[in-house]
Amino acid sequence: MKQTHAYIRNSLSRKKPGELIFPRDYRGYGTEAAIKKAMSRLAGEGKVRRLSHGIYYIPKIDPVLGEIRPRAEEVAQMIAKKEKVRIRPTGAYALHRLGLTTQVPTKLVYITDGATKQFQIGKLPVMFKATSHKKLSMKGKISSLVIQALEELDTAEIDPTTIQKIRQLLTKENSKILQHDLSLAPAWINDFIVKLLKKGEKNDGMATTQ
Repeated sequence: MKQTHAYIRNSLSRKKPGELIFPRDYRGYGTEAAIKKAMSRLAGEGKVRRLSHGIYYIPKIDPVLGEIRPRAEEVAQMIAKKEKVRIRPTGAYALHRLGLTTQVPTKLVYITDGATKQFQIGKLPVMFKATSHKKLSMKGKISSLVIQALEELDTAEIDPTTIQKIRQLLTKENSKILQHDLSLAPAWINDFIVKLLKKGEKNDGMATTQ
């Protein structure tokens, strides 16, 4: 027990503030009970903070703001990196990331090429939802998010303001990357985006001739 605690304590001294700690990484250096006891003691000493089940972090102190907890988005990215999987926002979370809604999502949902899993960061549920390789093969930082967001919407019900925002976002994407991503999108989303951009080009042309 003491050896496990000493090993983990020494390991933590080499970690950076804000870095995530996964107790399972210490398997092989003690029993499950010994690892849990060590983490509990170290949390009591203030060396780590418990973030979620099976996830701790090294406290990060800002001289003005005080202790800064890792954001759920940061934690999701760190977990994906550790598990060597890709993730991408989808659904209501993708809409929020793009600024297409002011409504804060009550759950962060990512598509992934890993296994489906759910966990909680504070009070915020997070889900990694297994998907096809094709969806994660999209390259554009903007276009891939727009395509994921559109899957959450009924395109026939999108208001003109949102349509304009979507068009403005897509015009910032590299045209070749956009074309690549559209080749992987569902047909109805491809049609919606192609018509949207063509209509925008027509309106721009009318504006310049007036």
